[in-house]
Amino acid sequence: MSGKASSSLLAVVVVLAGCYHANIETGLPAGTQTIQQDWASSWVFGLVPPKVVETASRCPNGVAKVETQLSFLNQVVSFITIGIYTPMSIKVTCAGPDSMDDAGADQVTIDPDADLGQKQRVIQQAAARSLQTGTPVLLKF
Repeated sequence: MSGKASSSLLAVVVVLAGCYHANIETGLPAGTQTIQQDWASSWVFGLVPPKVVETASRCPNGVAKVETQLSFLNQVVSFITIGIYTPMSIKVTCAGPDSMDDAGADQVTIDPDADLGQKQRVIQQAAARSLQTGTPVLLKF
C-alpha cells in the first residue's frame, strides 16, 4: 500500500473514530426515567433533524438533560450513504419528582387571556427581578 493510500485510510479511520456528542442540561435535578432512541433518523448530514422526542407524557416533571451523539456505527452508516442518511442516538433524562417543587420560589403568573404586549411586559419584569435578586423566577402560564 502506498504512503498516500495509507494516509487516506488513516484519515478516514480517525474521522470515523471521533464521535459527535452534545449535552443540553436544563438545571433541573435528574430523575431515573430515561427515553432512549439509538437510531433516530436524520438526513443530509443532520440538516433535516430527526422527529421530536415526545417527553410530555413520560416526563411529568420536565426534562433534566438531553444528549445527542453520533456513535461509531451511526457514522459508518452516514459514511456509507454519503451523508444522505445520518442516524443519531438521542437520550433524554427526565427530571426528578422534586424538580417542580416551587414552594418558596419567586414566581410570576401570566394570565393566559392577556394580550401579547401584557405577556411581554410580565416576562420582562420577571427577567428584571431575576437579574436584581440573582435567583430564578418561575413563570406560570
